Amino acid sequence: MHRTSQFAAFVRKEIYHIFRDRRTVMIMLVMPIVQIILFGFAISNEVRNVRLVVLDPSRDATTTQIVESFRANSYFTLMGSINTPDQIEPLFRRGEVDLALVFGPNFHDDLTREHRAQVQLIADGADPNMASMITYYASNIIQGALMPSAQQPSVTPSPMIIVPEIKLLYNPQMKSAYNFVPGIMGFILTLICAMMTAVSIVREKERGTMEVLLVSPMRPIFMIVAKMAPYMLVSAANLVTIILLSVYLLGVPVTGHLWLMGVTSLLFISASLALGLLISTLVRTQVVAMILSGMALMMPVAMLSGMMFPVESMPLILQWLSAIIPARWYIASIRKVMIEGLGIEYVLTEIAITTGMVAALIGISLSKFKNRLA
Repeated sequence: MHRTSQFAAFVRKEIYHIFRDRRTVMIMLVMPIVQIILFGFAISNEVRNVRLVVLDPSRDATTTQIVESFRANSYFTLMGSINTPDQIEPLFRRGEVDLALVFGPNFHDDLTREHRAQVQLIADGADPNMASMITYYASNIIQGALMPSAQQPSVTPSPMIIVPEIKLLYNPQMKSAYNFVPGIMGFILTLICAMMTAVSIVREKERGTMEVLLVSPMRPIFMIVAKMAPYMLVSAANLVTIILLSVYLLGVPVTGHLWLMGVTSLLFISASLALGLLISTLVRTQVVAMILSGMALMMPVAMLSGMMFPVESMPLILQWLSAIIPARWYIASIRKVMIEGLGIEYVLTEIAITTGMVAALIGISLSKFKNRLA
């Protein structure tokens, strides 16, 4: 009972510290609203390493020539062939492909007899900018695949035309907010949780109150949790605000389970708070905490998490580096749940990785606090 009252006192003290500084309150509560409105729009992305799957019932010379054009293009990676249309959506759900190229069973006959045929391009519209670029590249490759034969003498006077039919899963309206809302959610929560936590603890170092806390009878683990609790509540409020703005202002629907969004978000918030605690153990001044948070968190999250640029389009070394950024896994899971409406079985990898990061970061922060006590 005594420890419970001590823990509650620490939490109350931290809440008073937060709301005593009006600038901090403005940053924590108003800035997320401004950012979700400003950044909920499109940014052009460069597309590389597009994973392609082909459905080709006829397998004639014309379709083979088109497929070989994709195989020879450096922007596309041919993952293989499928036999039925029913295999397409499960591949997208598992995140194994970025584009499906579907030929009709009479593609060659339509092209030779009527000099006009259709081919279907199916992409993931949850990222509309990437889907638009992918289908644009693919359309150009398809149109150019028959150009060498068009330069040769032909027995038919009319040119052969291939008309791509584009189908976008999960976001047929091509709204850019479908892509950037999950990214901004990861960016804002990282900024609020990690940076503000780091600065608040370093502020106590500068004022000399941290030494008083370190010699208190409360165990370091309870002290860490007490530090995280108020920011967890504020971040949860920010999460609700962001979701409401996304749905009612930006028109982004929540197609998945809200409870699953809450679980993944709380895990990510915990990882970001633990990261802020770790930063606070490494620096002594608020200015350095702000700079380190900005350099170590803001830029990597913006550039390497998949928020602005597809991770698959990055060099391999940057893809490895992005794997240690919690926001990458959170943004991926939120896109699957919020935009694509997938269940928990499709985000188990992201949940497991984020949980491991939370445990590791809290463990390191706890050891740093114990070193200060020693």
